Amino acid sequence: MEEIVARIAELKGELNAVILAHNYCLPEVQDVADYVGDSLGLSIKASTTDADVIVFCGVTFMAETAKILSPGKTVIIPDPAAHCAMAAMCTPEQIDRVRSENPGAEVVGYVNSTAACKARMDVCCTSSNAVEIVNGTASDRVIFVPDRNLGTYVASKCPGKEVVLWNGFCPIHQAITVGQVSELRDRFPGAPVVAHPECRTEVLDMADHIGSTEKMISIARSSDSDDIIVLTEVGMRHRLEAECPGKRFHFPEHAVCSAMKMADLRSIVSCMEGMSNRMELDPEMLDRAYAPVKRMVG
Repeated sequence: MEEIVARIAELKGELNAVILAHNYCLPEVQDVADYVGDSLGLSIKASTTDADVIVFCGVTFMAETAKILSPGKTVIIPDPAAHCAMAAMCTPEQIDRVRSENPGAEVVGYVNSTAACKARMDVCCTSSNAVEIVNGTASDRVIFVPDRNLGTYVASKCPGKEVVLWNGFCPIHQAITVGQVSELRDRFPGAPVVAHPECRTEVLDMADHIGSTEKMISIARSSDSDDIIVLTEVGMRHRLEAECPGKRFHFPEHAVCSAMKMADLRSIVSCMEGMSNRMELDPEMLDRAYAPVKRMVG
């Protein structure tokens, strides 16, 4: 492994490359990344880096977002088959149809969506800023795509808005159940429960704190408890343990996203050596998607 890590460092210098990794990626991938974060943080980093090459370790919509924000840079992804299941639950044609059924409504789209769908949105958002984005829309009616769970949570925080919900979801967060949370609470009595807003409403109702993966870190840092129950994908454990030494984090056992684990050290080396798996987007679609994504990162 040391040789592979050294080769990645060598390639970064040769290519003037930056490696971005999501919090859900494999621990060893997070360790070689220049920046590890959530969707908002990675999007901002992608828009500000002065690197010529962006190596995006995550799922394909993330690499697409980086390309939208940095069209003049080369964006590569270690495994181009790493697709987000939620992103596949929404198509541009479906957005067009729902928009026609709700005249005057603005379309707010979660970043967990394809570039083609982003090109049909008015504004993009992440779990970090979804409430702020929806509250800031000019229209009283908002179509929120594609995550029904996040949309329901946002609607509860935006009483002045009528939120039209989509029927998409993250399979990993959707599969976290009340029973699993109750079992974790029984095993770790007194431990606070921190949940991602992609979880179902009945699960969020059991949480002491709700927030994005980055917010989870700040909550964990300030918590007086050494044991914390975390309701999100298990890859988050590596970052939490690094940021909060001495604390113990407990996850639902099966909260594993296989797509997020597809990038590994060998695939990083392979795509960098061959400059392969480049993210290429139709220029017209890229232009249309830029404005809603740019509004997301500010």
